[in-house]
Amino acid sequence: MTATAADEWERWTESRTASVSAPHGPLSLTGTHWLEPEPTKIPGLPGQWWAADGTVRAVVEATDGLRAERGNGLLEGEVALRPDTDPAPDLAVLGDLRLVPIEREGELALRVFDPQSAARTAFNCISVFPYAADWAVPAVFTPYETGDRAVVVPNADGRERPLDVTGQIAFTLAGEPYTLTVSRAGADGRLSGVIADATSGHETYRFRFITLPAPDADGHTVLDLNRAYLPPCAFADHFVCPFPPPGNRLPVAVEAGERHVVTAELLG
Repeated sequence: MTATAADEWERWTESRTASVSAPHGPLSLTGTHWLEPEPTKIPGLPGQWWAADGTVRAVVEATDGLRAERGNGLLEGEVALRPDTDPAPDLAVLGDLRLVPIEREGELALRVFDPQSAARTAFNCISVFPYAADWAVPAVFTPYETGDRAVVVPNADGRERPLDVTGQIAFTLAGEPYTLTVSRAGADGRLSGVIADATSGHETYRFRFITLPAPDADGHTVLDLNRAYLPPCAFADHFVCPFPPPGNRLPVAVEAGERHVVTAELLG
């Protein structure tokens, strides 16, 4: 391993720890409340909440203390909050709580992030395998000829949802050829995958995510399994995470990347 690669990986692990343990990071999620057209109460929150016209709606009083995160004005009366899929999503705050409207497959929900959550309070670190250069291998991306497609996969909340995928990467580990189905990670051309392997469910969490650099004109990229990382649902039960699509369970033990969340209690 080169010092540069090891140093970059070390910085990556540090940034991951800082991100997940931030005041409103994944560890602070205490609830994802799916909303119906009829107004209802959400435990711990003022007012009534429901879904209407593609937005999360609420009726609150100024004395409830609900504010838009951008701006200092108190929210009052009927409020419409745009979800995370909107080009201009809304966030609200209530004291230390952050309220995040989300939309998944046409359904709306309100997520509540609490810096004082039990998971964040108990968090110690993310256990990781030591860096090993052999786990960073060349890969070749081949997009589907017919364009992106949707594969229905189970999700962490027990429901099945479509996962948009864009093609496959081919690579070699320990002399054996493998392929993985991948998705587009963003407008910058990066790729992402949901993967499992022979360590999943015991030495590591039951599945992990991976991000690859944007392929070049010939499809060449790098699969660095040292940066296989835990999905959000490893930090809080209220996230909706897709399981690996068919073919994305490697038969080898990938002893690289993030393993488990470690709490102070586990350290004893």
